[in-house]
Amino acid sequence: MSVLTVSNVTHGFGARQILDDASFRLLKGEHVGLIGANGEGKSTFLNIITGKIPPDEGKIEWSNQVTVGYLDQHAVLEKGMTIRDVLQRAFDDLFVMEQNINDAYNRMGDVSEDEMNKLLEQVGEWQEILEQRGFYEIDAVIERTAAGLGLMDIGLDRDVTELSGGQRTKVLLTKLLLEKPTILLLDEPTNYLDVEHIQWLQNYLQNYENAFILISHDMEFLNSVVNVIYHIEQAVLTRYTGDYHQFQAAYEVKKAQAAKAYERQQQEIERMEDFIQRNKARVATRGMANSRAKRLEKMEILEKPKEYIKPSFGFKEGRTPSRFIVEAFGLELGYDEPLTRPVDFQIERNKKIAIRGVNGLGKTTLLKTILGLLKPVSGELVKGDFLQIGYFAQEDTPSNSETALDYIWNEYPAMTNAEVRAALARCGLTNEHITSQMRVLSGGENAKVRLCKLMQNKYNVLVLDEPTNHLDIYAKEELSRALREFKGTIVLVSHEPEFYKDWVTDIWNIEDWTTKIV
Repeated sequence: MSVLTVSNVTHGFGARQILDDASFRLLKGEHVGLIGANGEGKSTFLNIITGKIPPDEGKIEWSNQVTVGYLDQHAVLEKGMTIRDVLQRAFDDLFVMEQNINDAYNRMGDVSEDEMNKLLEQVGEWQEILEQRGFYEIDAVIERTAAGLGLMDIGLDRDVTELSGGQRTKVLLTKLLLEKPTILLLDEPTNYLDVEHIQWLQNYLQNYENAFILISHDMEFLNSVVNVIYHIEQAVLTRYTGDYHQFQAAYEVKKAQAAKAYERQQQEIERMEDFIQRNKARVATRGMANSRAKRLEKMEILEKPKEYIKPSFGFKEGRTPSRFIVEAFGLELGYDEPLTRPVDFQIERNKKIAIRGVNGLGKTTLLKTILGLLKPVSGELVKGDFLQIGYFAQEDTPSNSETALDYIWNEYPAMTNAEVRAALARCGLTNEHITSQMRVLSGGENAKVRLCKLMQNKYNVLVLDEPTNHLDIYAKEELSRALREFKGTIVLVSHEPEFYKDWVTDIWNIEDWTTKIV
């Protein structure tokens, strides 16, 4: 049974086509992975099917009785509301249903027997829904789901306006899961989750009875929860049955077949054109030449398969710093209250350190303290000599109206227009991306621009906070290679062990430092 039918949808921005005559059917219980390179239009597709963006052409049809839940990272959370208040709103429709049940009971004294039976049947259906959705144990359901995604560590009585972007996304995701819609639409839900909570979400989605559409660049996570892949490439939407690994195998075969078919046809065209050229003037063979010319005119010419523009990353190395980059003595991390016990540590020159641990325990706080952007609660942090530190922040430029070109040029005014464009192009960005405002770029395109800025200067220390968020698989592989080859020191926060496991020298678990119960 189809719960969503997308028929012949075409959509574009200016001269750029995002979807070209795309058709899509979501069947009951299907777990769909929507994949494609950065900027191919995955989030646009979700916005079209939810009605946020009207398509240029085509039709979107949802079946009756379908409820759609969309992880919208731009939803407004009102000041004064606690996390618990927001999560309880997931059950607003059930509170309305409970009121309808009470109203129905109040009416039963004044109705005929037939109407009474209808009311009893309706009340029975409503009560079954309330029981299925856990209405009679709401607080326990809220706390169980909140614990699974790490919100209990933050505290359910915390004002939502005090939350970081990552914590905010966790709240919205938890509320969405509590709503238990018929269809879940998830756009990169793992971006702000740590390893333990990604595992919890993975188990949840594996056992999810209803249908969902998932966008994710965490391929191991995606592979473990989907049974259908829809791939967007060059505005064409293609369906593949199976998980991500099965898609990869089928896609490589299809790509090789398309390249061979194009090559064979080009050789055939070349032979025909050569024959026509040699024989059109000779009386004896003119008829054959004209016949082939007509065949050539009617031939459906295959397009040359387009290659994805893969980024090329590389970081310039600065001068040699002192032996120790930083040394900490009795350091307590935090803001007003300490997040950690007093710790001593050293970061030695040329070490590559990955910092992991549950969110909210101070990973980003540690980076900002090393950078000098935050003062420690207590203790001492001593920096080495001759440090040239490059920093990639997890959250940056959310409302920046500068173009990607100006973003780089304003930082490096000595570069020429052509040099800036060439640098951005090496990072896998097209001319359209380069002239677009930072705030309208996709998350992956935005990250590539910020990485490009980091690549223009010489550094002996790179401090990177979740650099793989939003990056597609090609960009992640290339970034991993570039960091492996960088000869300086790296301090990295990442929730993807697959990304860094082959090249880090040390892994620090900040849970070993925390004052909280983990």
